[in-house]
Amino acid sequence: MTALHEIPLTLNDGTETTFGRFQGQVVLVVNVASKCGFTPQYEGLQALYERYREQGLVVLGVPCNQFAGQEPGEDQEIAEFCSVNFGVTFPLTIKANVRGKDQHPLYTELVKFKHSILPGLVKWNFEKFLVSRDGRVLERFGSRTEPDAPELIAAVEAALA
Repeated sequence: MTALHEIPLTLNDGTETTFGRFQGQVVLVVNVASKCGFTPQYEGLQALYERYREQGLVVLGVPCNQFAGQEPGEDQEIAEFCSVNFGVTFPLTIKANVRGKDQHPLYTELVKFKHSILPGLVKWNFEKFLVSRDGRVLERFGSRTEPDAPELIAAVEAALA
């Protein structure tokens, strides 16, 4: 059990849990938004989830309205948007802040992982953090990295192996 596993989460359907519910699985945590130029990545994230779910991958979407107000909806509206437009079946949390004084504790831990081009703070929607089965942050990908990018697929496959 790592510090990540103890962090409380509220899923989009109101379920109160902790990140520990994903212990033993590889998790790709993505801060998402419905009105962003990167919003079509939902389709690729769903495809990634479907492709690797049986091997232990979970995609966790964290809706966030901190970047140009691109996630204005309420939690139920967000879930419906994702389902109707992109067939999303992976878990979503309630809307959360990924930076600033009200930063969700999950992101307080995630951003401690530094990557040469992505130090510290989350810069925009659809940044991706890959977390190992035992709760360690393995990799971080920027918004422009598509869910089917070779480097992301390679990292997911290595984490699942």
